Amino acid sequence: MFGSAAQNIIALSDSVFLYHLSEIDFAAIGFISVFYLIIAAVGFGFSKGGQILIARQYGARNYKEIGRSFYTLMWFEMGIATVMFLLMQYVVPHVFEWFVESKAIYQKSMEYLHPRSIGVFFSYAGLVFFALYMGMARTRIIMWSTIILATINIILNYGLIFGKWGLPFMGIAGAGWASTIAEAITLCFFIGYVVADRKVRIVQLYPFEPLKWWRLEKIWRMSSPLVGQALLGMGSWFLFFTFVEKLGERALAISNLIRIVYLILSIPAWGYSATINTLVSNFIGAQKRLAVWPIIKKTAQLSVFNTTVLALPVCLLPEYLLYSFFGSEQVTLLQEAKPLFYLLLPILGTFSYGLIVFNGLLGTGKTFHALRLQAYTVVIYVLYLWGVVAYAHSGLIWAWCSEIVYWLLIILLSRHYLIRNKWR
Repeated sequence: MFGSAAQNIIALSDSVFLYHLSEIDFAAIGFISVFYLIIAAVGFGFSKGGQILIARQYGARNYKEIGRSFYTLMWFEMGIATVMFLLMQYVVPHVFEWFVESKAIYQKSMEYLHPRSIGVFFSYAGLVFFALYMGMARTRIIMWSTIILATINIILNYGLIFGKWGLPFMGIAGAGWASTIAEAITLCFFIGYVVADRKVRIVQLYPFEPLKWWRLEKIWRMSSPLVGQALLGMGSWFLFFTFVEKLGERALAISNLIRIVYLILSIPAWGYSATINTLVSNFIGAQKRLAVWPIIKKTAQLSVFNTTVLALPVCLLPEYLLYSFFGSEQVTLLQEAKPLFYLLLPILGTFSYGLIVFNGLLGTGKTFHALRLQAYTVVIYVLYLWGVVAYAHSGLIWAWCSEIVYWLLIILLSRHYLIRNKWR
């Protein structure tokens, strides 16, 4: 749960500190951090493909291939990171200038994106280690790495955003630098841990494996649909915030507040989703295919239960439980967002079940089918958003109902495919 929430924790930390800086900074970080989650999702999609391959090899006790998959994935991630860095430096600023209406939001977004783009190399490399340890079902190192990431990010956010401890006052740009530095230090921790870890020697990470194109193609075949799926998922989420930006800076700030709480409360579901990838792939590698749907169903039920227990007090009493985070500077923002907190309960219910069922489908290796399934869902999701926001101007409540529409469709289509057993 900790490891799967790494980017969410960074986005949460950035948003909370910038909330206390100004409403414009808070609205801007809500917009640009959702875009950066798309960049992160590309790397995560490729690493998830590597994780599924490693889990399959680990379940089949084919340990020698795991080391080769690890190095192939590292080569691949660094190549993609270079492409993403160049896009963020030279293409994205011109694209944003074209469709972002608020000049203040655009300027703040660019201030954040410039230093944040450097961190893509550290982030993508760290995801390779994440894939290795998740694929081997050794998740404690993931927890510790995320604690280190979050701690350093919080400390540097406070220092660089507000200019504390002799550090320069950088505002929203300081949040970008804090996240990048935190990811670099976390990568160093991963490298040191792997060097000292005796248990990892079974997968033969040494000697260093040169790049083999046929292995690269294997990673690409498994991962490219996952990346397409991540782009569709996070792209539709970014499109949602693009629609909200048309409603004004206040609406964008309120939606960012709801997004922060959504990110916090989604942590259990993201943890279970990463786990179900490994479980399903391991079971298939061990020739236990009949156990796949039962383990998906039980994991989904656990996800809903844990998420609901965590969400109930926060969604019903936000003004009391969130006061310590956001204080009294803009208490009206919390009050205006209260109806959306109530709506967040059914959103989280469908999300926490749908995410597990969909990731269970991904764990079977039927990634192209999962991509098609999500493409159908995103089309309906975007049409709904256009209808209620751009055409009918129905407001934030109806806009946020799009999340329920999205996840209900994911549940129905994924469950139907899994129960029919065609993947077997």
